[in-house]
Amino acid sequence: MPIDAATALAAPPRTTDLAWEHKDVLLYHLGVGAGAHRPATDPDELRYTYEKDLQVLPSFVTVAGGGLAKAGAFSLPGLDINLAHVLHGGQRIELHRPVPPAGKAVLTSNLAALYDKGKAAVLVMRSEAADAEGPLWTCDTEIFVRGEGGFGGERGESSRVTPPERVPEWEREVPVRHDQALLYRLSGDWNPLHADPDFAKLAGFDRPILHGLCSYGTALKAVVDMVLGGDASRVLTYSTRFAGIFFPGETLRVRVWDERTHLVITATSVERADAPVLADSVLTFV
Repeated sequence: MPIDAATALAAPPRTTDLAWEHKDVLLYHLGVGAGAHRPATDPDELRYTYEKDLQVLPSFVTVAGGGLAKAGAFSLPGLDINLAHVLHGGQRIELHRPVPPAGKAVLTSNLAALYDKGKAAVLVMRSEAADAEGPLWTCDTEIFVRGEGGFGGERGESSRVTPPERVPEWEREVPVRHDQALLYRLSGDWNPLHADPDFAKLAGFDRPILHGLCSYGTALKAVVDMVLGGDASRVLTYSTRFAGIFFPGETLRVRVWDERTHLVITATSVERADAPVLADSVLTFV
């Protein structure tokens, strides 16, 4: 059945309860490489890996309390989607205040936009979390669905971001562990594509690939440490497009350009001649 855009966009918001503890934050930080490349007890790493004075990397909100699966994008009325045709196209988070290391919140989700790209459809699922003190964060998850375009909807504006034609102000190579995907999946993304070699081959890869959101968090940690003095609470927004695959055991090259009002970020694979991993990435901060 083709997409019924009017029905999908008119669907009422859904709400669900979220809860997370210190150990969930610690596990997530380990899953994006915290503590792996300095001495484990380095004070700069203990901010991510020890409950004393623990800070929360903002990308944790993509897995908090069950993660983006709680948004329920694929069960909306008007959407009859073959999950084999689904790709995670992009991600944006906005922090309204620092995320506490432990907490409870209510997540409200709705389909914010639905674009017709001709041969594909793009869904933008918006999830807003709030606790007793007010709004915490907003996530926009961009879902690319092959073969579901042509329903007559708006095409949407381009969100491409071209890096400046100059040497980046910051650059770091981040080695990613061979078992990184196995560790990251414990935060809630159990897709066998990231663990099972046979499943990966069926999907067209010669071995399991890293979660896109793991690369997303790994790059964010590198930027926080390089540019923001290791203070994750300074992040206001962080957006990216998932531009290519990344394999555990490779090295992620993170480049950052200072554009005064924001940072432009790219992430590539060192071993595969700077093959794109994350593109169109922008971070704003205080």
